[in-house]
Amino acid sequence: MKFKKLTKIIAAITTAGVFLAGCTSSTNTPTQQTEAEASEGGTIKIASKPMTEQFILSEMLGILIEQDTNLDVEITKGIGGGTTNIHPALLNGEFDLYPEYTATSWFTVLKKTETPESEDALYDELVKEYEALGLTWTGLYGFNNTYTLAMNRQKAEQLQINTISELANVSNQVIFGGNYDYIEREDGYPALCQAYGLNFKQTKDMDIGLKYTALEEQEIDVTNAFTTDAQLSSENIKVLEDDKHFFTNYYCGTVVRMDTLEKYPQLKTVLEKMNGILTDTEMAKMNYAVEVEEQDEHLVAENFLKEKGLID
Repeated sequence: MKFKKLTKIIAAITTAGVFLAGCTSSTNTPTQQTEAEASEGGTIKIASKPMTEQFILSEMLGILIEQDTNLDVEITKGIGGGTTNIHPALLNGEFDLYPEYTATSWFTVLKKTETPESEDALYDELVKEYEALGLTWTGLYGFNNTYTLAMNRQKAEQLQINTISELANVSNQVIFGGNYDYIEREDGYPALCQAYGLNFKQTKDMDIGLKYTALEEQEIDVTNAFTTDAQLSSENIKVLEDDKHFFTNYYCGTVVRMDTLEKYPQLKTVLEKMNGILTDTEMAKMNYAVEVEEQDEHLVAENFLKEKGLID
């Protein structure tokens, strides 16, 4: 399998303009390429946020593109500011595509304050409004990287807890530990407690990097988490069901420039191969492989695609 990608790792970027001035090695955007270049091949520029799962997803996209087309791939990883910097750069033609989350686009890019009743309606509106910007979505990968609560498995089994509602019934016997930002945010810990009637025995403010260790060592019983956190792959941790659907959904999919799809029509079918292939658990396991087991993200991505029968 050919794979000639050039990967750039960017530690931090404060503005999209800084990226353009200091970090881009190629000056051609999709709209500047000639028809001859398009027929002979070209380079697809993929961006990613500074998150392990984004590194893995960008590798998956790159592998599929270079296997199934005559296009080369350039991946820029770890762009500081995430959507805030990547979206303007995408509009300017500095990138062709990147993995994005539905709620992030809805609230951060489109500045919406209310969500439609269904996920399908939200996605349809996202596509409509993005196409007005010259961008589009090519589908969703399947996993939902949203907020959740994670509990020490031994404690959860002892109290027979599977859902957050069941946790509420015995919350006065449970110690909650979370990072300061989540505990203080009005739409975080206070709103969660109000929605479910949670009244914990004790609440501990702790460093985000220490809370999973504290959970496994039973210094705390439950903590806030993201559904694809690497640490959730531990057998000692149990994810609780958000049975009241309190948390906003953050489904992930590919956002791409429409003129890139017009210039390289073969690209759309390739990008659609990512649709529906990933569960929360599978994404968390891959994050665990990279973050905890220190496996190479390209190899993790490649092995997953092989398991799914998408590459040889």
